[in-house]
Amino acid sequence: MEPLVLVLNYNYEPLNVCNAKRALVMVYNGKAEVLELNGHIIHTPSSSYRCPSVIRLSHLVKRPRPRLRLTRKEVFARDNYTCQYCGKHTRDLTLDHVIPRSRGGRHTWTNLVSACRACNHRKGGKSPEEARMRLLNEPKEPRVSPYYILLQKIQHSVNEEWLKYLPSGW
Repeated sequence: MEPLVLVLNYNYEPLNVCNAKRALVMVYNGKAEVLELNGHIIHTPSSSYRCPSVIRLSHLVKRPRPRLRLTRKEVFARDNYTCQYCGKHTRDLTLDHVIPRSRGGRHTWTNLVSACRACNHRKGGKSPEEARMRLLNEPKEPRVSPYYILLQKIQHSVNEEWLKYLPSGW
């Protein structure tokens, strides 16, 4: 497996993770500088290069704040695996559209909540008011850390050389 390289923005903020070949191309083209090396060697037909572990871009890249993907798992996590109608804490949940899709409700963070099967069945295709049910919490889109996407990419493959460039508690 090819080693991964941590890519830092010009201001040393962690941006991304790429493979070693991509990192070497960025360094060779003057788009990045090597900050840390690891013990790997990359061989080409004509020469060999020490593999970087951390590189820093030579210019600042502005990036938009990441947004969390709207999935069942993320809605359940946002609602702490709790039915938003009765408060029951369980892993056996369903998704409920607060305003039913049959009535023009959209599939968005602000219209989806976790519901136990009994509450979802009881509510059916009605609005919470019509079903005489109250939401415990108003649904909203969760805010995520600027490092959310980076976290998804590296999961369990944090190299020791990276630790001084990552936020504490990584």
